[in-house]
Amino acid sequence: MEFKVHTLVDVTETKARRGEEKFLLQQQQNFMTMTQTLGLRVNPYFDASPVLEEVDVSKYKFGSAFKGTQNVWTFEFSIEYEGGLNVDMLKDDFDLVPFIDGLTETAKFPVTVFRSKDSKLTNIIFEQLDK
Repeated sequence: MEFKVHTLVDVTETKARRGEEKFLLQQQQNFMTMTQTLGLRVNPYFDASPVLEEVDVSKYKFGSAFKGTQNVWTFEFSIEYEGGLNVDMLKDDFDLVPFIDGLTETAKFPVTVFRSKDSKLTNIIFEQLDK
């Protein structure tokens, strides 16, 4: 099964480690938060790092608080077995998970947590690619 994540949160994979530049480390920490949250129920497999695009967010279903052109990170992953994960499970797992802001995101967040269930503040959305 294949999934796609779109988020307004900077989840750039830098592979930085403790002791390296703080900015790069914080980006990596957000990436690890995302992949570890994905791994709560299944082992996610991926071949590529998240891709950053500057796009008009009206084409996505982010919360109504986010408008215009924003930085959006897109990440694709797969899991081994059918039924192990679905979009509703991802929404449940990610809602209110904290992240680090003030990186390269253009959106402003009133609270630095992933929101996946709030019609106004949703900053992460999920798609199942192989339905």
